[in-house]
Amino acid sequence: PLHLIELLNLLKMDLKTQTRIEALINSSPIMVFMKGTKLMPQCGFSNNVVQILNALGMSFETFDVLSDMEIRQGIKDYSNWPTIPQVYVKGEFMGGSDILIEMYNSGELREKLEIALAS
Repeated sequence: PLHLIELLNLLKMDLKTQTRIEALINSSPIMVFMKGTKLMPQCGFSNNVVQILNALGMSFETFDVLSDMEIRQGIKDYSNWPTIPQVYVKGEFMGGSDILIEMYNSGELREKLEIALAS
């Protein structure tokens, strides 16, 4: 269920941007909205996420938010999360760099990804 604040954020975003974001999120089991690309990250936080997913041997897609200002702002409104990168697994927002580092270090990330990708 959407909370009121999420609903208001979605209302701020135009439908076209929201539809594009949903299509991107659903285009890959693991989708990362980041600055730069997985081959050339443009910030340390985005690079952290790429390195973690690579270390786990996970296949993932990325979208460079620097190439599209509507998506760059829209993804923050969509997730109600203020920072980039943002990681989505099977359509669900998982978190950003700090959360992924924490989950990776605890071993929780591998487990969560394996379960999500198996279903």
